[in-house]
Amino acid sequence: MLNRVILIGRLTRDPELRYTPSGVATTEFTLAVDRPFTSQGGEREADFIPIVTWRQLAETCANYLRKGRLTAVEGRVQVRNYENSEGKRVYVTEIVADNVRFLERPENGGQQLERQDPDYSIGVSDDDLPF
Repeated sequence: MLNRVILIGRLTRDPELRYTPSGVATTEFTLAVDRPFTSQGGEREADFIPIVTWRQLAETCANYLRKGRLTAVEGRVQVRNYENSEGKRVYVTEIVADNVRFLERPENGGQQLERQDPDYSIGVSDDDLPF
């Protein structure tokens, strides 16, 4: 069996960093992914897909990702459920990411950085990495 997803899209908001009671870091953010077709009115449509990251990846995403950044996510689909305060069963479908790539450099003082670096495709240089 196989459960693997690769998405490329833009963040709709900054990642939210939280910690579990046992101290494990987690972030949540939403990725807007364009559909490969337009609507009858000629407008592009997108899917808004919830992404979850854990541990070191969560902290890296919280530190380096921002709303609007083009990002690639690789992971698996997870469906979980819980009972809400009204006693109704709620189902949540999300992507649990195990690999996130920054496809654009962050803006520097309001101006986009030059795209001459051969490592540009991953979006960060060795100096930007926290490890």
